[in-house]
Amino acid sequence: VQLQASGGGLVQAGGSLRLSCAASGGTSRYYSTGWFRQAPGKEREFVAAIRGGDSNTRYADAVKGRFTISRDRAKNTVYLQMNNLKPEDTAVYHCTGRGGWSVQYYRHSQWDDWGQGTLVTVSS
Repeated sequence: VQLQASGGGLVQAGGSLRLSCAASGGTSRYYSTGWFRQAPGKEREFVAAIRGGDSNTRYADAVKGRFTISRDRAKNTVYLQMNNLKPEDTAVYHCTGRGGWSVQYYRHSQWDDWGQGTLVTVSS
């Protein structure tokens, strides 16, 4: 499976961006997708995930209420709508995927497929 992330950019604090993650190469309806981010000098951290099958979602505490993950099955694309962005959201955002689901979805080691990152910069 190949994952292609897009939609990053420069935005002022309080603004919004929508990231996209397009999957190709064949995914089942039970394919789960997630987003992680990595800021300079920091470890990669979990942001959000959407489970294959029932589309149940999970969010990091830092983004709850501001970010929304969703999917368009027809386009085989997952979106991350980011509202009320803060300077601390600045990072390279990576989309990731796997067949099925892991209860440890927040660990990047639990995900199999990774796309290239897209840079999000939030100015104060």
